[in-house]
Amino acid sequence: MYTIFSEKHRMRDSCTELYGGEFIPPFECPARADLVREYIDEVGLGEVVHCRQHGLEPLLRIHPTDYVRFLEGAHEEWVAAGFHGEAIASCWPARRMRDTPPAHIDGKLGYYAFAAETAIDEGTYEAARVAVDVALTGVDFLLRGERAAFALCRPPGHHAARDLYGGYCFFNNAAVAAQALRDRGLARVAVLDVDFHHGNGTQDIFYDRDDVLFLSIHGDPAQAFPYFSGYADETGSGPGAGATVNFPLPPGTRFDVWGEALEEALRRVARFGAEALVVSLGTDTYERDPIGFFELTSEDFTIIGRRIAALGLPTLFVMEGGYAIDELAVNTVNVLCGFADA
Repeated sequence: MYTIFSEKHRMRDSCTELYGGEFIPPFECPARADLVREYIDEVGLGEVVHCRQHGLEPLLRIHPTDYVRFLEGAHEEWVAAGFHGEAIASCWPARRMRDTPPAHIDGKLGYYAFAAETAIDEGTYEAARVAVDVALTGVDFLLRGERAAFALCRPPGHHAARDLYGGYCFFNNAAVAAQALRDRGLARVAVLDVDFHHGNGTQDIFYDRDDVLFLSIHGDPAQAFPYFSGYADETGSGPGAGATVNFPLPPGTRFDVWGEALEEALRRVARFGAEALVVSLGTDTYERDPIGFFELTSEDFTIIGRRIAALGLPTLFVMEGGYAIDELAVNTVNVLCGFADA
């Protein structure tokens, strides 16, 4: 299995995260991708290749120009306005407030953000752009006939909606990849999100479409970020009615229950007639993850990979979350090895 990687992910190295009423070093950090990259070499999973550039067009198929331009200039505008530290949203167009993009960067941040934990530093835009190229290079491998590829994206993407960032995500790498598969000839594509947190951004992007099936297995949003998305009754709208499937699960969920949700999700992918599968691969379902409440073990991740492989679809794994740093690489690569060895 090819792994696509770029050392430019380190350009995003934010110092600030708002968590539990304190500013702390972010859980989402450069070490995450580097450790996974190193472990892939250690186990001999396959060749690691650098991404190639794909230009803005595939990105603009998902994210509007005004949003892309905002992210490109946000940190520079923040500094020019005289602010110190990293750019963090502090005011939002909440219920009953006017929903108009402000001219001032302090207001722009709130307009385009849905959460305050995610700061924008000097290298954020470039790292996020390269992460999209990593995912698109994975698409290239699938379309040339590879059974699977692993896009080692950082920053992650599944929380990024069409024109919203948050949850450490800026551009939706998995959604851009799924759209690219459609644009390059596939009629139906499925996106399976196995991250602990609901893929609210991916759902938002494809909610009214019937050509991309979105499925997410995640912590009950009544108890877990992103809180306002991911309930079981969110099933799509208009032409997309029935093409969104959510499996919210309670605190303490172990693999016996989680695995049942996975089996049902895979059955739905098969019934949908998908020609390729994009997996938003987060391993924050792990029992010792600091910001999750599931109880999966490292061995469970190997089983997940094997079960996904049983679908027999060309599969692109796209890196999302996972914050138990000491076990992140093992858990992530276990999924990939489980798939590759099936």
